[in-house]
Amino acid sequence: MYDFVVVGAGPPGSRFARRAAEAGHDVVAFEKGAVGEPLACSGHVSEDVWEYVPDGARDALLQNLVYGARFHVGGPGSTAYPFYKREPVSNVIDRVGLDRTLADCARDAGADVREDHTVVGVEERSDRVVVEVKTPAGDVEQVEARMVAGCDGPTSRVRRALDLPEPDELLHGVLGFDDEADAGDYVDVHLTAPTFFEWRIPRGDAGVEYGLAAPPSEDVSGMFDRLTVAYGATTDRRCSGAIPVGPPSRTTSDRGFLIGDAAAQTKPFTGGGILYGMRAADVAVETIDPRDPATLADYESGWRDELATEIRLGKAIRRCYSLPEPVQRVGLRTLSGEIGVHMDEPSSFFSPSNLRALFSRGEPPE
Repeated sequence: MYDFVVVGAGPPGSRFARRAAEAGHDVVAFEKGAVGEPLACSGHVSEDVWEYVPDGARDALLQNLVYGARFHVGGPGSTAYPFYKREPVSNVIDRVGLDRTLADCARDAGADVREDHTVVGVEERSDRVVVEVKTPAGDVEQVEARMVAGCDGPTSRVRRALDLPEPDELLHGVLGFDDEADAGDYVDVHLTAPTFFEWRIPRGDAGVEYGLAAPPSEDVSGMFDRLTVAYGATTDRRCSGAIPVGPPSRTTSDRGFLIGDAAAQTKPFTGGGILYGMRAADVAVETIDPRDPATLADYESGWRDELATEIRLGKAIRRCYSLPEPVQRVGLRTLSGEIGVHMDEPSSFFSPSNLRALFSRGEPPE
């Protein structure tokens, strides 16, 4: 009998497994393939990510420093509206390497992290959960625990098994990579995809990432091809996946709970969820006692207290993507320049550092 079964060893699952093991709980985590594969998520993150990995990991994972973003209402040849800082705004990292590093941290803390183990069933009982797992040999084994943590992504099997509500929406995202090295200081954001955006991210020696997200009813592949052709880029290693936006009304059941993309704990204005998911994982460890199911209510309220303001403001930013082009141009022209905003925290727009930057515009650094 484990205290927790963790389904999914992405950043939220590995973070929870690590912290729960450090707290003295017996934890087993299952990942259906190799940790970090297949890649289905961008590696563009805030500098806060280094708080979650061991000292020294930064040197191995960092690919490029980013100082700002150029926003475009049109394609690559359209007017660019730069938003920047004098110091790095964000980092581009080895995304697969991050997942593996976090999983290793969980193992080092005492969690049993098993790759190539696919969870095929979850049953809640009055005093435990029973999880059916397909092993690499093809056998199906039963594992029992006091609780199950669903950290298995936007189309979560755990969420369905626990009969929990779906996220508000699932966008279709696609990524592709050009191997030509680019250590540029800026990402490019194009407000051309319906209800969302397209992007270009320089990854240093690792090349350039191109991507976009849009409602699944749109021709995402066609839009991606047009984006890369406009940039004159040749991409390979294309991958795609669902991006959940808008947390469901409930993320806990009698003996189960969701973390990360499974709970749509993502930024509505970018779809990124690495940091939000790990912050929610920390809340889960701090609030949930596996021997007391009543504490799941503390997690439900706790993670919402942690992230609700940022998600609410993020939704407001997202609505701006669908404003008429003339309005977008005026807004971007008015607000562009030096900023003091944290990329994971829309509330920082109202911070003293950002307000000072707004009223003391300078020329962007070369």
